[in-house]
Amino acid sequence: MGYQSRKKSPKDVNNEYRKPLKEKSKDRKHIHRRHEKIILKTSQAITERELSEATLKRLHTLGIQKFGSSPFSEHFNRWVANVIAVLGEFEAHSTMDIDDQFAIERSQTLSSIKLQLEEKRRQEASIEQELKNLAASRNRLKQINTEYKTKVNLIKGQKNTEIKRLNIIINQLKKEQNKIVQTKTSFFRGISKKDREQKEIAIAGELNNKQTELELLLLNYKDQQRSLQDEYEKKKEPILEQIKDFKKKIRDTETDGSLEDRWFACEALVDAINNFLQRKATKLL
Repeated sequence: MGYQSRKKSPKDVNNEYRKPLKEKSKDRKHIHRRHEKIILKTSQAITERELSEATLKRLHTLGIQKFGSSPFSEHFNRWVANVIAVLGEFEAHSTMDIDDQFAIERSQTLSSIKLQLEEKRRQEASIEQELKNLAASRNRLKQINTEYKTKVNLIKGQKNTEIKRLNIIINQLKKEQNKIVQTKTSFFRGISKKDREQKEIAIAGELNNKQTELELLLLNYKDQQRSLQDEYEKKKEPILEQIKDFKKKIRDTETDGSLEDRWFACEALVDAINNFLQRKATKLL
């Protein structure tokens, strides 16, 4: 804000009290010093405002800064140093005179983000172990699948063998049963009626037993298959959950997981600065 003197009219000049030359010189020096103070004060106010705006802008920029490639933890120390440098320039201004509340809020925010970044650093450092865990879980799942298929094929083979054996017996019994039926209608009477009836009853009973055995075999196979499937699912589910968890941890290290934490930290610092400037302005009123 510049100082501008008001021009006097000739009438004013003629009527005004003329001071001695020495006094006029002192007055000019006093006015000049007063002008310098006004200009200096105005310059400091503008500089302070510009610094505040620049600080807020730089914090916003740091809050949205993305790190290009993994490992992202390599960028953490540099980022924290940049934040501290921005705050340092703001606090070092001659007219800033930060208060205790701002100092506490700033320290708490910096301590918090450092702890969060350190946790992210540990997560990235464990990536090799997570890859080993993922490989081990996949091998275990492959083993479970192989065991399950082996048992399924074994039960299926036993079932087919038993079904084939029973079907042969059933077919033979049916043929014998048909022969007995044919002897009833033929003129050949090689065996007595009583023997024929007993043999027919025996074959029918044996045929019924084998058919029942076949049905029970099929039911038993279904029960075995269901039990085997349940056992397989119980073994498989926790392994799949482990694989899912390991994949997530690995995927998290492939993206900059610190971005959100760093954004919140910078926004907290922005709020702390704005609140401090409001308190500072209130004191000047």
